[in-house]
Amino acid sequence: MTVQDSTPSPAPSLDDGILQVLANAGSGTLSAPEIAHALAPGGDWHGLLMPIRRSAVALALAGRLVIYRKGKPADPNDFRGVYRLGLPRHD
Repeated sequence: MTVQDSTPSPAPSLDDGILQVLANAGSGTLSAPEIAHALAPGGDWHGLLMPIRRSAVALALAGRLVIYRKGKPADPNDFRGVYRLGLPRHD
């Protein structure tokens, strides 16, 4: 008889969650509410919008994702309004 480790595995970080949702979306882009819905299906996703924005800025500065505004890459340090997120394209 083996004893199972009863410690739950740690939840993935928000950064990892965002990148995973984007990877599942393929080459398209997603809005922050779309990502929040994917991370908290049926839950309170509104509370994730500002944390997603903060994580998106940090991930964009690290080159791990791109923030789009009006279909064009935006400066992570200076964008307002509606935005979408996508993985960097390597073409």
